[in-house]
Amino acid sequence: MELDPRRCYSALKARDARFDGRFFVAVSTTGIYCRPVCTARIPGRDRCSFFANAASAERAGYRPCLRCRPELAPGHAPTDAVRTAAHWTVARIEAGALNDGDLERLAAEYGISSRQLRRVVETEFGVTPVELAQTRRLLLAKQLLTDSALGMTEVAFASGFASVRRFNHLFKTRYGLNPTALRRQGRPIAHADVITLKLAYRPPLDWPRLVGFLTGRGAAGVECAAGSRYLRTASLELGGATHRGWFAAEALPQQNALRLEVSSSLMPALAPLLARVRRLFDLDANPRIVEEHLCCDPRLRPIVRRQTGLRVPGAFDGFELAVRAVLGQQVSVKAASTLFGRCAAAFGEAACGEAAVLKSLKLPHDQLQFFAPTAARLAQAKLHELVGLGLTKKRAETVQALAHAVAGGEIRLEPGVNVDETMQSLQALPGIGAWTSHYIAMRALGYPDAFPHADLGLMKALGLRKAGDILGVAEPWRPWRAYAAHHLWASLK
Repeated sequence: MELDPRRCYSALKARDARFDGRFFVAVSTTGIYCRPVCTARIPGRDRCSFFANAASAERAGYRPCLRCRPELAPGHAPTDAVRTAAHWTVARIEAGALNDGDLERLAAEYGISSRQLRRVVETEFGVTPVELAQTRRLLLAKQLLTDSALGMTEVAFASGFASVRRFNHLFKTRYGLNPTALRRQGRPIAHADVITLKLAYRPPLDWPRLVGFLTGRGAAGVECAAGSRYLRTASLELGGATHRGWFAAEALPQQNALRLEVSSSLMPALAPLLARVRRLFDLDANPRIVEEHLCCDPRLRPIVRRQTGLRVPGAFDGFELAVRAVLGQQVSVKAASTLFGRCAAAFGEAACGEAAVLKSLKLPHDQLQFFAPTAARLAQAKLHELVGLGLTKKRAETVQALAHAVAGGEIRLEPGVNVDETMQSLQALPGIGAWTSHYIAMRALGYPDAFPHADLGLMKALGLRKAGDILGVAEPWRPWRAYAAHHLWASLK
């Protein structure tokens, strides 16, 4: 990205990890340069200079920070692949990827050995991958002990521990407490089929608009809204097993949290589920920082102030979102939703009825009927089957190519991947252009500066006729153009 000082400083104030490695900040009063995620006190704007790489900062006479260690920032060149893999791996660990303890398999996903991965993670974070995984399990266990009505054995296994004994030992060793000591007085009434948790967020949050955007573009049978609740089916692969169920979320504005209900069938995959839910609702965003930046533009200021708390809806599953984006090319939102609903009915697995893959699953709403189709399943679909759903031949070929690329591991559609390389890989597929790749980057990859500038809705909201003109207008909005796009789309309603 071009190093405009104003937008770089905005990203610095947010300490948004999505910009780590994309620029460095040098401080004139200390002579030190840092990564944008450095935990040191944020300097004043007048003391900051921004550089595209560490070499440029050092050429200007700055020395590297000993706290955030700029040499470990995730890069974009092939020589940075190992360090980048360490960051991706930590994100995977946070989502429960080591619950089965298979570090070798995790390392193999990135083409390096487990020894290399262990060394790089330990150098970067000061702890081993196993210790990171243990901390994640303990923190999830602490949340379950505090917020849920699960029994001790259920807490241990839902947190990713292989045994209750191991759970008790680590909890006492790390925290100096017996797990039962954290139980609240008068804990919630237990429900055998549902786990209830709270997920915190930074206010404000425009929950109605967020739910409306998701369900308005959702697939009938996969997700729906019931009053202020958002509900959807969920299928997750973990440790070679598939776990299926549902979750429902509702905002608790006075507590700055979401109330999340999860079917007990998803308990073994609770950690990755929670990570996906946070991404889906953009719960880790700092809306005040983003809105402060966007309001500097007189064109956006009245729009943003009317719609405070707007988030960029993410994706529960990156491939599912990518398919929806392809189906939405050059058709209305309603038509795209209808097409994906047909796709889910034809190639997704049944969640209810005689054909249900999980007979014991009790669904909370009769509109939830299917699990979204996987890349592996759509890769097996015949061209005439896709055309039979109402797709053009070219669009069906695009879906096939996308499914093959994702199922074969050529493209990974999840936060933490190299955004530029992934967008290039997407655009190399037939039928995927800049609009589609930016939309996928915005929602599936969690890239806050993604901007599908050729979108007709954006042109209408801005009163412009040429896509090229939009790029110039949007330049001051960086690095938050994805949020600006959603404010503009919302202003059309």
